Amino acid sequence: MAFNSILRKSGSFARALSVTAQLTKTHNTQSHRTVLLSALNQHQNLNPLLSRFQFSSVAVKNNRPTSDENLLRVIESEIECAHETDDHSVDAVPSNFPFKIHDNPGQQTITLERTYQGEEIKVEVHMPDLVTGEDNDDDHEDDNADQSSPQSSLPLSISVTKKGGPFLEFNCVAYPDEIVIDSLSVKNPELAEDQIAYEGPDFQELDENLQKSFHKYLEIRGIKPSATNFLHEYMINKDSREYSAWLNKLKKFVEA
Repeated sequence: MAFNSILRKSGSFARALSVTAQLTKTHNTQSHRTVLLSALNQHQNLNPLLSRFQFSSVAVKNNRPTSDENLLRVIESEIECAHETDDHSVDAVPSNFPFKIHDNPGQQTITLERTYQGEEIKVEVHMPDLVTGEDNDDDHEDDNADQSSPQSSLPLSISVTKKGGPFLEFNCVAYPDEIVIDSLSVKNPELAEDQIAYEGPDFQELDENLQKSFHKYLEIRGIKPSATNFLHEYMINKDSREYSAWLNKLKKFVEA
């Protein structure tokens, strides 16, 4: 039955073309395309064919919501802005930098490793806490005000391990040309999880000479301002790279 229906429609289409030829002779002032459409529209059985023909000749429109299109434009603008502000500099590691850098894309930290006289030293470097100075008031206060003004900082977690025993763990914050030790603890890897070890007093409560000695202890192992200042710039560049990658992931998701 379906095949016979197709044949009938094909015959109807042929008759319509015949009518078109006659109309073309009697209406020379009309274009061939206008005459053809008139002939097809006069035959009701061909309307489904005509509608399908018209639909196939028009490109399928994008059904993405307008809000998504606006979001895409904003994301693309932000990607372009991030690309323009990025200095595209290669993080050249100083020749005297003692650590090997492990930088995995997509993570907000990097890991430094080195061996020093049989000790395994590992440093986890976090994203910097930047202070631009734009929010500082222009008040003319006493000369000591600048000493309490906030500075950009870089959080560090440092572990010093010796074979077959406990290890030291430092939590530090690196400022420009200064490293502050927030805490120091002795970790025992053999301690059961349900046991709480005594980790010592607050570092700031230690004797001043002991505090200075631990600062020197870290400096000898490579944790010093010359290294942390480089790491500060390195992490700023990493933050820019990660932000650009994050924007591109957003764009791909919205486009999908």
